[in-house]
This record gives sequence, structure tokens and C-alpha cells, in this order.
Amino acid sequence: MKILIPIKKVLDPAVHVRVKSDESGVDITNEKMSINPFDEIAIEAALQLKESDATSELIAVTCGADDAVSVLYSAMAMGVDRSIHISTDMELQPLAIAKLLARVCITENPSLVICGKQAIDDDASQVPQMLAGLTGWSQAMFVTEIENKSENELLVTTEIDGGLENLKITLPAVISTDLRLNTPRYITLMNIMKAKKKQLDVISSDSLSVDVEPRLQTLKVVPAPDEREGEIVNNVDELIIKLKERTRMI
Repeated sequence: MKILIPIKKVLDPAVHVRVKSDESGVDITNEKMSINPFDEIAIEAALQLKESDATSELIAVTCGADDAVSVLYSAMAMGVDRSIHISTDMELQPLAIAKLLARVCITENPSLVICGKQAIDDDASQVPQMLAGLTGWSQAMFVTEIENKSENELLVTTEIDGGLENLKITLPAVISTDLRLNTPRYITLMNIMKAKKKQLDVISSDSLSVDVEPRLQTLKVVPAPDEREGEIVNNVDELIIKLKERTRMI
């Protein structure tokens, strides 16, 4: 089995988000960047499958400018065998990324694509579903448990409204990982050094003949409003009055 793991470089979750003065986006100047946390869960899931002798090769792939390769080296330090960088300076939206990944799936022919369920910068949660649609492969989203059933099948548990759903999916397939699936391993210094010797292929997005023109326009990005302080009320009647006056919820 060959597993493809798409990953994304995002603002580190520990960094305080600052909006640009012109409200055109988030200011990432000189800020710490890292692998999208849900993508780290996807990498860990792939590593666990490999450790159970269910797979032969793990490939990380990312799309973006030249500095995006840093997350690929982090993925290889975690244990991924090799990486692919789809190089482009354009702003890539979910549909464009899904199209580029579909092209990679044609050339690499993986049995399984494991994605993080969403990126923490745009929270779109669209690429895995779009990729499954473009490839026509089986899909299971928001997976919390994976079991290798046979050479051509996986048993997965997914989160749905109101509970969990157990699915048997036929490979090739696309799955997205939820937070409860696992805890990603730490990267050791020795593995960081080993990652520098692993194969990293660079592909121009133009060579894949994919239309990556943005179809959505960001009009404005504003910081979340400050949270209002709570207020203690004396009884239920007073609470109802305040809800009517201030929130118009009832």
C-alpha cells in the first residue's frame, strides 16, 4: 500500500493571530509557522499503519511557495519516506488544491490518501471531499479510528451528528482525520538530521496543467470582537428581560 498525506504550512497554533492594518488578511510576518495540527494527526495515522506492516511507502505533499518545504522536512522527520512540493506563488483555494492533488494521485497511484479534516487558517474543511469527488474514490470524513481489514479494505469509525458511524471502505480511498484519532509523536533531533537526506521532489504547478485561478475573493478580515463581561442576575425573570433587550434571542 502507498499512502499520500497532503499537508499545509500554517501559523503555529500557539501564536497570537494579528490582522493586517488594511484588513486584507492575517499578518504572518516573522511569525512561527508549522504543520497544520490536523495534518500531523494524518501523518501519525499513516505511520501507525506502516508500523503494522500494512503499507510500504508514505509520501507527504504540499502546495505553495518555496518556504513551504519546511513542513515537508518536518513530516519526513516524523517518519514519512519522501515528499513532493507542488511549487506555486499563487493563492491556492480548496478546489485548486484538490485538483493539484488529483493530478499527483494519477502519477503516484496511492492506495490511500489521508488528510487532516481542515486547516486551522481558513477552516474550509473542503479539500478531502473535493479530492474524493475528483478521483471518484471512496471517502470517509472525520475519522476517529482506523483498522486495516484486508489488502483492499479498511474499517473506519467516523463522527456524525449525534454519534459515531462504522464504515467499511474499499481502496483506493480518501479519508480525513479528526482530533480524537491519535496524538502525533514528537520529532527527535536524530530524525531531523535523517530527514535532510530523504527524497524531496519539486513540481511546478504549471506543469500539471491545472486551473488554479482563485474563484473566491476575500473582502475583509477583522479580528473577533472582545468578549463581553458576564453579569449576574437575581432571578429567571430578570434573565429573560435582559435576553429580550440585549440579544433579541427570545
